[in-house]
Amino acid sequence: MQESLLAALALVLVVEGLLPLFAPRVWRDSFRRLLDLSDGQLRFVGLVAIVLGLLGYGLVSHA
Repeated sequence: MQESLLAALALVLVVEGLLPLFAPRVWRDSFRRLLDLSDGQLRFVGLVAIVLGLLGYGLVSHA
């Protein structure tokens, strides 16, 4: 279980690094837009990310 969690975290880092590597200007502009969001909007973005992640995990683990 712990190995799977560490592998998943490693893959998150890989995915997170793709945009700054291949499109740094787009990444920077997106980050600036995130800074302009209110706390409530950021919480909603986080909630959506969690729900999508759980749905994706559910699809993959039951396939």
